[in-house]
Amino acid sequence: MDRLDNTIRPYAWGSPTALPHLLGTEPTGEPQAEMWMGAHPGAPSRTGRGTLVEVIDTDPQHELGDRAVARFGPRLPFLLKLLAAGAPLSLQVHPDLAQAQEGYADEERRGIPVDAPHRNYKDANHKPELICALTEFDGLCGFRHPLQAAALLDGLGVDSLKPYVDLLHAHPEEAALREVLTAVLTADPDDMAHTVTAAAAACDRLGGDYTPYAGIAHHYPGDPGVIAAMLLNHVRLQPGEALFLGAGIPHAYLDGLGVEIMANSDNVLRCGLTPKHVDVPELLRIVRFEPGDPGVLRPEASPDGEEVYETPIDEFRLSRYVLPEGSAPHDLTRETPQILLCTAGTVRAGEHELAPGQSVFVPAGEKAEVSGTGTLFRATVIV
Repeated sequence: MDRLDNTIRPYAWGSPTALPHLLGTEPTGEPQAEMWMGAHPGAPSRTGRGTLVEVIDTDPQHELGDRAVARFGPRLPFLLKLLAAGAPLSLQVHPDLAQAQEGYADEERRGIPVDAPHRNYKDANHKPELICALTEFDGLCGFRHPLQAAALLDGLGVDSLKPYVDLLHAHPEEAALREVLTAVLTADPDDMAHTVTAAAAACDRLGGDYTPYAGIAHHYPGDPGVIAAMLLNHVRLQPGEALFLGAGIPHAYLDGLGVEIMANSDNVLRCGLTPKHVDVPELLRIVRFEPGDPGVLRPEASPDGEEVYETPIDEFRLSRYVLPEGSAPHDLTRETPQILLCTAGTVRAGEHELAPGQSVFVPAGEKAEVSGTGTLFRATVIV
């Protein structure tokens, strides 16, 4: 197995302290948002044999296993991250596989450069993802029931929100949510900025359920995404709890440290809380206007101590081992590629001793015995 040397991305929303605290390093004063573990070409992990992209390209069958290559092609199908949000991320959705393939082919035909700021589809893959909290973790996930959203907006006492409140009482629910989100994102920018300013002041004054939205408005003053965010469920995960974010589900991370895993894609359509491009017609084509519970996941334990976060897709499988002092070694050998990440304590993986934030890549079929005292996350695929 290979010890990984991983890149930290300094996105503006990142916490300046959460990742340094986990890694035992000194904060630089700059945001440290994500640490990437995998073979994404944007920031591949480095090993003693070259980047993980180079290692896999040299012998995909050996590194990934015959079944994974047959199922997903000669590339690692997932990307693992440590994510440290110190400010809200953009409100966003991801396409399903057919939508991604169609959108990518269309933009290729139209000759839009892949790095163009108005490009929606960077690749032809979908991007389901899972976030597992390491600390208390705040986020937005999926639509509230329209009557709940109407009550939240109405409670602000802002006259310019009344039309949205009325629309949210219409039926069917999906059509009501679509109409309100469309109206919010296409409203006159100056009028919407005044509405958001008034709503933010009311959120500050009222507190309670409005507190998360006051914080969002502080970071994104005048942004229509502040009102769009109030249509969504607010979720506070406790350590060990997770959210699965499938295609078309609007979401945003607000604050906290977590382990994130996703299909190896960079396709994002934004709804707001960002200075970046918002393609409203394409966004409305992708969003699933289905109200409901966000569905907090808790791991399902197996007899050997593995705690699995069950999801409906095959590109990744995330689990964890909480290893008590004096526990027997665990054999994690598997006929698929794996990344093992320590998040607490000290864990030995093969010949490598891992402290929090350290990780290894395990080729398919390679012997993988782990021991020690701490918490270890295991990322692999299902074939």
